[in-house]
Amino acid sequence: MTIQEQYEQLEATIRAYNPGADFEQIRAAFTFAEQHHRGQTRKSGEPYIIHPLAVAQIVAVELKLDSESIEAALLHDCIEDTNATHDQISKLFSPTVASLVEGVSKLTRIQYATKEDEQMENLRKMLIAMSKDIRVILIKIADRLHNMRTMEYQTPEKQKQKSLETMEIYAPIAHRLGMQRIKWELEDLSLKYLDPIGYQEIVSQLDGKKQEYDAFMAKTRQQIDQRLGELSIEHEVYGRMKHPYSIYRKMFNQNKQLDEIFDLFAFRVVVGTVSDCYNVLGVIHDLYKPILGRFKDYIGTPKPNGYQSLHTTVLGTDGIPFEVQIRTREMHEVAEYGVAAHWKYKQGGIGGGTEGRYEWVRRLLENQEGADAEEYIHSLKIDMFSDEVFVFTPNGDVQNLPAGATPIDFAYAIHSAVGNHMVGAKVNGRIVTLDSVLKNGDIVEIITSKAAKGPSRDWMKIAKSSEARSKIRQWFKKEKKEENIATGRASFEAELKHCGIPMKDVLDSENLPGLLKRVSYSTLDDLYAAIGYGGFTAQKAVNRMQGELGRIARQHQADKAAVVPIDGQSDEVRPAVPKTTKSERGIIVEGLNNCLVKFSKCCTPVPGDEIVGFITRGYGVSVHRADCPNASPERRAGPGQEGRWIRVSWGTDTDESYHTSLEVVCKDRNNLVLDISAVLSSTNTRVSALNLRTSEDQFAILHLEIDVRDSRQLQDVMKKIMQISGVLKVTRPAG
Repeated sequence: MTIQEQYEQLEATIRAYNPGADFEQIRAAFTFAEQHHRGQTRKSGEPYIIHPLAVAQIVAVELKLDSESIEAALLHDCIEDTNATHDQISKLFSPTVASLVEGVSKLTRIQYATKEDEQMENLRKMLIAMSKDIRVILIKIADRLHNMRTMEYQTPEKQKQKSLETMEIYAPIAHRLGMQRIKWELEDLSLKYLDPIGYQEIVSQLDGKKQEYDAFMAKTRQQIDQRLGELSIEHEVYGRMKHPYSIYRKMFNQNKQLDEIFDLFAFRVVVGTVSDCYNVLGVIHDLYKPILGRFKDYIGTPKPNGYQSLHTTVLGTDGIPFEVQIRTREMHEVAEYGVAAHWKYKQGGIGGGTEGRYEWVRRLLENQEGADAEEYIHSLKIDMFSDEVFVFTPNGDVQNLPAGATPIDFAYAIHSAVGNHMVGAKVNGRIVTLDSVLKNGDIVEIITSKAAKGPSRDWMKIAKSSEARSKIRQWFKKEKKEENIATGRASFEAELKHCGIPMKDVLDSENLPGLLKRVSYSTLDDLYAAIGYGGFTAQKAVNRMQGELGRIARQHQADKAAVVPIDGQSDEVRPAVPKTTKSERGIIVEGLNNCLVKFSKCCTPVPGDEIVGFITRGYGVSVHRADCPNASPERRAGPGQEGRWIRVSWGTDTDESYHTSLEVVCKDRNNLVLDISAVLSSTNTRVSALNLRTSEDQFAILHLEIDVRDSRQLQDVMKKIMQISGVLKVTRPAG
C-alpha cells in the first residue's frame, strides 16, 4: 500500500465515525508532516511518515477521537525530530494542536545527569500536559502501541528497555484510563520481548488446545444465548480467552500450569439497562453453579476509572470454571475504550469536560513535589500502577488506595487535616493499630483530636501511598524546621562516620560548594532539613558526596605530584618530572610508568573503589580493593611483604568497562533467573557468566560475572537486584 493510499484509508476510517471532521486541516497536517519527515527512515527502512500515519490510524480506529487529535497524531514527532516549531504548528493549525504535539514530545534537547532524571522529567512533563488535556496521553499511548507493534526492528537491548518501560508505565496508565483492549495488547507485546520463551510457551499451548477451547466457548455461549432468548432479554454474548500476559502472571504468581488457571475463559453479556444486568445475573446463577466469594458488583461501586460491570465466576456443565461479566452498552464502551469513549459522542470536542474526572493526575504531580528522580519514579509505580484496594467511609463513600494501604493512607486521602489530627482508627467498628493493612470492603473511621501533636516520623515508614508520605513530609517541613535540621544533622554525621569521612572534609570551604551542588541543595541546613523531614536520605547524600570528595582528593594528589621544591626551598617550586600522571588500564601507579597492571580476580575492583597495589614477581602490579582480605593491614605487614605494597589510584582515562562479580543469595523460585536477567538488561549490564546452585532447604546462590563502567553503575545494579522478590542478599565476593 502506498503512502497516499494509507492516508486515504485514514480519511475513510474517520469519515465512518465522524463525517463532520475537518478533513481540510487533517490533510494539511499530513502534508506538513510528510514534507518535514521527508528523507527520514525508520529502523525497518520504511519512510518515517508511515509511523505518524499508523499512530493517527490507531487514534481513529481504537479511540475514535476528534479532528484535533488526528492532526496532533500526524504531527506528533515534528517538534521532536524535525526543524518544525511550536509557533509554526500553532499558526498553521491551532494553539490546541500545538499544545498536544508539545505534550507528546520528549525533552530531547536537555542533558540529564542520570537516566532516571531524564525519565522523571519526561514523565512529569507528560503528566502536566495530560492534566490540562487528557488527549495528550491518548496520543502518546497510540504512539507507544505502534512502536511496540514494530519492535522487531530494534536491537535486543532497545527491545527490552522499551518493553520494560511499556509494562511499568504505559500499560498501567492505559489501565487507569480504562482502556482495557490497548492495555492487554501493550502487556502481551512487552512480554514477547521480556520473556520470549515464556510467551511462546503460552501461545503454543493455547494454539495446541484451540479446537478444544473453541468448542467449549461456542457451547457455553449458545447455552447463555438460548436461555436469555427464551426470557426475551435483548442481549449480545461474547466469549474470549485470557490474554497471554494475564495467563503468564497467574502462572508465575500462583505457580500453576495452564490447566490449573481458574478463570481461563470469560464471557461478556451486554444488555440494554441496569435492571437487565441484575436479571441476567440471576439467570446465570440459575444456569450454572456460582463459586462462593467470586462475585463483584462494580455497578454499585464503580472503579475510579469509571469501569462498571457485574463479575461472577461459575462452574460450567463440564466442570470447567469461567467468568461472566454483565454490563450495559454504555458500560461496555467505557470498559473497552475508557476515557476515549466520551469523545465518541463529543466530536469537535474542546479538550475540556472529562479531565475533571482524572484529578488523580494532578494529585500525582503534587505528591511528587520535592522528590528526587528515583523516589519520583518509585512513587509513581506504587501510587499509580499498583493494585488497588477499595474501602468505605462511615457515610458509604468509596476511597481507592494502593494495595497494602493502612488507616494512615486513608486519613490523608480524606484530608491532610484529618491525617495530622489522627489519634486512632476503627475498621468495621473495631479499634485497630495504625499499621493494620486495609482490605476490600472495609469501613474505616478515623478518630481525631484537636490536642493531637501531629504525625509521628514512624508514619513515613508505615504509609503506603506517596500522597500520605508527601503530606507528612510537608507537615514536618512546615512545623518542625529546627527539629528537622537537628535530626537531619545527626543522621548525616552518623552516615559520614559509618563511611569513614571526616566532617572537616565536608565543611572545608573549598570542598563545600561542589558537595552541595552534587546533592542539589544551596546550604547544609537545607540538606539537614530535607533529611530530617524525609525528603532526602543521609545515605544518598553521603554516597554522592563521597564520589565528589574522591575526585577532589585525586585532583589534589595530581597537583601535588606536579611540583617539587628547588634546592630545598619550599617557597619556590618548579615542575617535577611527572611520576604518576600516565595510567595503564585506567590505573596510576605511584612512581612508576609503563608498568604492567592487572586486576586481582579475588576482589575484581572497578572505578570508584578504594584500591591498593601489590608488586608481583614478574607479572607487574596486581590491583586489589582496599577491603579485600588479601590486602588487609595484617597481610601487608606480614613477612616478605616489605616494599611490595604500593599506592595506586584511578586515572581520568578509565576504560569503557571493568569485569567484576556478584553473589546473590535468594529463596529459590520459578523465573528467578528471568527476573534478574531483566534487571541486568534494563541497566545495560553485560553478563559474561552466570552460575546457579540450589540447596535442599529451597535457597539458591547465584554467581554473576558482569562488566560495568564504575562502582556507581555496580551499586545501581545491586540495589535493583535487591528489590527483586525473594532476593535476600547481594554481595561482592573478595578474598
